[in-house]
Amino acid sequence: MTEQNNITPHDNKGYLDMELLRFTTAGSVDDGKSTLIGRLLYDSKSIFEDQMDQVAKSSERKGLEHTDLALLTDGLKDEREQGITIDVAYRYFATPKRKFIIADTPGHIQYTRNMVTGASTANCALLLVDARKGVIEQTQRHSIIASLLQIPHVVVCVNKMDLVDYSQEVFGKIKEEYEAFASKLEVKDIRFIPISALNGDNVVNRSENMSWYEGSTLLYTLENIHIGSDHNHIDCRFPVQTVIRPKNDKYHDYRGYAGRIASGVFKPGDEVTVIPSGFSSKIKSIDTFNGELEEAFAPMSVSIQLEDEIDIGRGDMIVRTNNKPEPIQDIEAMICWLNPQGPRPRAKYILRHTTAETKTMIKEICYKLDISTLHRNEEDKEIKANDICKMKLRTTKPLLADSYKKNRITGSLILVDEATNETVAAGMIV
Repeated sequence: MTEQNNITPHDNKGYLDMELLRFTTAGSVDDGKSTLIGRLLYDSKSIFEDQMDQVAKSSERKGLEHTDLALLTDGLKDEREQGITIDVAYRYFATPKRKFIIADTPGHIQYTRNMVTGASTANCALLLVDARKGVIEQTQRHSIIASLLQIPHVVVCVNKMDLVDYSQEVFGKIKEEYEAFASKLEVKDIRFIPISALNGDNVVNRSENMSWYEGSTLLYTLENIHIGSDHNHIDCRFPVQTVIRPKNDKYHDYRGYAGRIASGVFKPGDEVTVIPSGFSSKIKSIDTFNGELEEAFAPMSVSIQLEDEIDIGRGDMIVRTNNKPEPIQDIEAMICWLNPQGPRPRAKYILRHTTAETKTMIKEICYKLDISTLHRNEEDKEIKANDICKMKLRTTKPLLADSYKKNRITGSLILVDEATNETVAAGMIV
């Protein structure tokens, strides 16, 4: 690793406090996603020399004239041999400005579920478009999924510009075509960058071949995209994961409720209500490993102490007294089915929502969504792996949920098969 990206021990505090951006990559097969991630890691000096040597040797064995950066990310042996990405691979890197987690998802139709999994927590989606092919069905499918999952930022990377002579006209045409399609979708922020992942144009360094492009490079965009307002800071939701009772002399009477803030801002002295019990109290203190906080907000992990002794356990939620979610038992959700075996009518599943768990039954499948056209098919309700459909569920106990549109954390759920303990579906509450 070069000097530029080394973080010395005394910088460690700053490093831990750095903002984290999660982004997902999507595109059709051979659009160059793995090469792009390899290029990002290589040019931002986030690769160790021995990794690079290994990739250089692999490229040589394959008889390639250049070092194939895609091999940095395609870890599975099958993928290396076939040159395709099958699983969701998570990569981690950091620059002096930000930390990043990349979910590299496969481009094939039969791996729609992998894209849903990888994109569900992303702040940003990088959508790769081959400059020679333009906007194709897979581009549209991935854009629809990004819109369904309410990913706040989409960066359309028009790749392989070197193969169309870095033409401004080609880039302009693809931008126009995509904007016309995206006008039907709910994506707040769309940006376009012409790149060549293979040669590094506009990935980390500005391209000398595209002087007509006046926008930012991809890395600059990722480092500076504003994600602070992506979280819901209005509705205060704190799902309790566990109760902390240290049982030592120093903290003899300490009782804290630990978890990750799903949304909103909490401060000591705030009036809060614990649901479902409905008991109210005030926040006594908000604690972390490094001491007390004056305020805490999503997505921080903290321990909250209340002024009153209330019976609280995992699955309960601490909310602001004047802003509570409505407990619901009849749920409508957009579901991405993950399992090869489709849903059985009236079958019972375990539903997991934030830290709570309840049994649920599928009451009705309303329609199946055609992911390429957004058409709602009410005739064909046979659901298979990778299908997205709208379902009605009935739970045995009320869920403390918001709509997914309002809150991506309290609006999402997963279904687990009771018999096999497999996760069979992921859903967004409508």
